[in-house]
Amino acid sequence: MKGINHPTNDLTLNPSGNESILEVAQRADVSRRRFIQGAASAPMLAAAGGLTLSGLTGTVQAATNTCGASTTVGIGFANLPAALAPVPDAVRVAAGHKAELLVAWGDPIMPGAPAFKGDASETAADQAKQFGEHNDGMHYFGFNVRGAESSDRGLLVVNNEYTQESILHADGLNAGNQTLPKARKSQAAHGVSIVEIRKDGAGRWGVAATSAYGRRITANTPMRVSGPAAGHPLLQSRKYDIAPTGSIDIGQNNGFEANGTINNCANGYTPWGTYLTCEENWNGNFGATGSLPAASTELGKMNNRYGVNAAGNGYLWHSVDPRFDVSTNPLEPNLFGWVVEIDPFDPYSLPVKRTALGRFKHESAQYVLGPNNELAVYMGDDERNEYIYKFVAAGRYNPTNRAANRNLLDTGVLYAARFLDNGQGVWLPLLPGSVGLNGVALRDNPNFAGADDTEVLAKILVKTRMAADALGATMMDRPEWTGARPRICGFDEIEVYCTLTNNNRRGTTPPSSNQADGSTGAATARPPVDAVNPRADNVYGHIVRWREAGKNVTATGFAWDLFVQCGDTATTKTPASRYVGNVNDTPNGSADFGAPDGLWFDQFGRLWVQTDQAGTASGDWVNIGANSMVCADPATGAIKRFLTSPVQSEVTGIAMTPDGKSLFVGLQHPGEEAANPANPTQFSNWPASQFSTNSAGQPVVGGRPRSGVVVITKTGGGIVGS
Repeated sequence: MKGINHPTNDLTLNPSGNESILEVAQRADVSRRRFIQGAASAPMLAAAGGLTLSGLTGTVQAATNTCGASTTVGIGFANLPAALAPVPDAVRVAAGHKAELLVAWGDPIMPGAPAFKGDASETAADQAKQFGEHNDGMHYFGFNVRGAESSDRGLLVVNNEYTQESILHADGLNAGNQTLPKARKSQAAHGVSIVEIRKDGAGRWGVAATSAYGRRITANTPMRVSGPAAGHPLLQSRKYDIAPTGSIDIGQNNGFEANGTINNCANGYTPWGTYLTCEENWNGNFGATGSLPAASTELGKMNNRYGVNAAGNGYLWHSVDPRFDVSTNPLEPNLFGWVVEIDPFDPYSLPVKRTALGRFKHESAQYVLGPNNELAVYMGDDERNEYIYKFVAAGRYNPTNRAANRNLLDTGVLYAARFLDNGQGVWLPLLPGSVGLNGVALRDNPNFAGADDTEVLAKILVKTRMAADALGATMMDRPEWTGARPRICGFDEIEVYCTLTNNNRRGTTPPSSNQADGSTGAATARPPVDAVNPRADNVYGHIVRWREAGKNVTATGFAWDLFVQCGDTATTKTPASRYVGNVNDTPNGSADFGAPDGLWFDQFGRLWVQTDQAGTASGDWVNIGANSMVCADPATGAIKRFLTSPVQSEVTGIAMTPDGKSLFVGLQHPGEEAANPANPTQFSNWPASQFSTNSAGQPVVGGRPRSGVVVITKTGGGIVGS
């Protein structure tokens, strides 16, 4: 997820004059693409249940014994109308529900943290103890209370994706006023925030601002690197002593250590109770004061494929911090682009970068267990024309021994997906012996050449995109969040969904594809339409789903279909078939949405989808309105709009308490077009524009727009959305 201040992986969505060939999707054999509906039976939650402090997998009993087509509680709210222009500077939720502010950027979350001032006068040291900026993916970890996961007290672990320098600093940021203290503050606002939240005696949620569990993991936090690529020379960057006054070069990193995590977008978690944060647009944090590695060199090719360039994306860290200067520290980018595992209940534990899950622009990490506790993690690479991946662990999850799962994500096989036009698909193993499109095994491909297969595998994982290029994985329209349908109500398939946000290069001219030799620049290809990406100039995006063969995560084949093609029923653009979509709502067009991004199943079987589009309800979004969150029945496809976001913000991140009575939702970058630091509230002053106090009754400070998390409850109690 990202806004206008983040890399333009998704923007600009310019209309194309190309002839619509949406009909290409019909090449797929409909009878083979149609999924058999799961039979309804008594509700019973299976392997993907809740987490407890002990890390044991538990079950969550729904509040009702009814089992509809696919959910235990159904979708009981009335469809919320779209937030049309002028978009209100407030979050709106469906009737019968209320939203309250839980936590926002700058709020204290650990001992010694100051309160948010509203004038950007906080230092880097202050920010390192406050809730980070521009929150994204999140998960709720309830404390273990008598063997069950609490719905009244837990840790909310939240990604902080990026920083908006025009509101982070009192005088903004440009090439002439960047300083190390500013860069350190920006680095401190990135990463992950671990926040203890609890209900008081009146049932109000609040942040335990001095909790011993409160923690910030930032761009400078020491970390461990593990898995097959750990220690490889490509990860042996310069080593720095990182201090407030500078980054002091102290030699060479051994490849088993790293500092920090950045651009933390979507997320995941594990059945043993740890958090997975995903490094997405990390390339934009780097730049160069001198020459970059030549384009013909190994590092030059990698920089091209991953989008590392001299200018960066406006952070300008490289101008004052040599660690982010690719001209003098060319290997540092290789320490980013990973999934990072964090133990939220151990404030002294080192986060671990798990290299076995590959290096790309990670967007979510959805675990699924097979029938005998086989473990897979499904992931998207959020950029135009990139791939969907699956990691299958070599070992099995042990539900009775948490320590036995500690390194489960270090050994296994990483696969990339190839979607066939006939509704079937194959998982391509990224292994040394796998043969590419040119008939050459990866071990014999110059991009991955090594002394032995151990080194070859390490290079495959560092250059994951290039390996998927070589094997011919299917180029997708920005694969973002993945989500797995719970095995409840008699449903026993392994069914995984992925949002494909948009792709303004799909089906445009001149046509081109990612080259098998890995030489294509990031997001530069113009792939033709295909069955799984059936629309040229894909403005509104779609959601794909697949079922694993044999109902097991270890399968190397799958069957797929398109769950929904998003669009605008009232569009005047032509040809209409490219833009209308097939959202299943009543009345038709009442729940239209586009640019699907966040995607998450609750424990009751309902699918929640969040959007990342222009937040002004103008242009392509004039009828759809502001960003929103919808709820869908995976069996029938029926969709209703539940929430709309404040002006110029996106909806991002979602979590729920085990009892289903509290839903946490993130709102990112309200008023993101505010580029003048002298007028930060030009477009938005959310959340102060909506809330005078937060959920705990404390005053909400304004002065500049703040990303934050709201807690949503049902009026009078009960399961949210039922």
